[in-house]
Amino acid sequence: MLNDKSKEILEFVKENPSLSSKKIHEGLESKMGYATVKRILTKLISDNLILSVGKGRGTKYKISSTYELFYPINANVYFEKEIDEREIKNGFNFFLIRDVLSKTKLFTEDEIQHLDNLQKNYKENISKLTELEYKREQERLAIDFSWKSSQIEGNTYSLLETERLLKDQETAEGKEKDEATMLLNHKEALDFIIANPKYLHPLKISKIEDIHSLLIKNLGVERNIRKRRVGISGTNYRPIDNEHQIKEALNDLCKLVNNSDRVFDKALFLLVLISYIQPFADGNKRTARVVSNAVLINKKYCPISFRTIDSIEYKKAILLFYEQNNITAFKKIFIDQFEFAVKTYF
Repeated sequence: MLNDKSKEILEFVKENPSLSSKKIHEGLESKMGYATVKRILTKLISDNLILSVGKGRGTKYKISSTYELFYPINANVYFEKEIDEREIKNGFNFFLIRDVLSKTKLFTEDEIQHLDNLQKNYKENISKLTELEYKREQERLAIDFSWKSSQIEGNTYSLLETERLLKDQETAEGKEKDEATMLLNHKEALDFIIANPKYLHPLKISKIEDIHSLLIKNLGVERNIRKRRVGISGTNYRPIDNEHQIKEALNDLCKLVNNSDRVFDKALFLLVLISYIQPFADGNKRTARVVSNAVLINKKYCPISFRTIDSIEYKKAILLFYEQNNITAFKKIFIDQFEFAVKTYF
């Protein structure tokens, strides 16, 4: 989170591009020291919010092309405005994947260090487990994941009811059949990924469609790329409504993921971009969560259950990406949930 000094410098650079650090220091309303200004500029560069051009005394600073991705937005304040009051990017940004994200590192050096340390802890933890103990932890995470991912989609099964269903095939009284089917489909999809960790490597549209088919089985949802327009509740964002453009966007996503050597970036790309593209008539966010975990599992990283995320906060974070192409809130969810998974399972 940016402090007040960082926000002041960032706003000043946004309004006054291509100035030197000395000119920025002289133009600020608050009287912070020059050394402080230089230190904050260095941090803002590390956070991908500004760029430096030139060297030495000729160095100039400007807002980066990824500014909109990373500038911190208070989701609670943002959503105090009703749908029609919010100024949004109401259509799909065709430049985002190919021209911005392809040149962007999603995580700062500090964030990567934190995630790498967590992954190191995960590897140390599983090295001490027997094969049976490891499989039990996989099962526990799969149950938690199936429950939370379904809950985000409106499923009303409790975690205990989900455990009974997935372990003993015992359906809960008073629940719709489709709710049980959704949970069973989640478990089947994640079990498939665990059994076939390389299935989505390299990533292909047809493989994403296969995971989607597992998740929507017996739910009356159309398979494969949609051929009609869809709307998203809670937002005026309009996804692509042309089948050819949907496939083009998915191809760009596959190239982005296949060309990246950064595991956490790949997982987060998939988590937000499958949802953003909305390639299917329904089940997009479910597919995104499973495919994102598939990247982690294939690279022997700890998968994520999302168990402690509040469903409303999850939806707010994804809507911020739809409406502003801002990934800050969703990135925090990803980091927090990866940390929770490492500390809770295995």
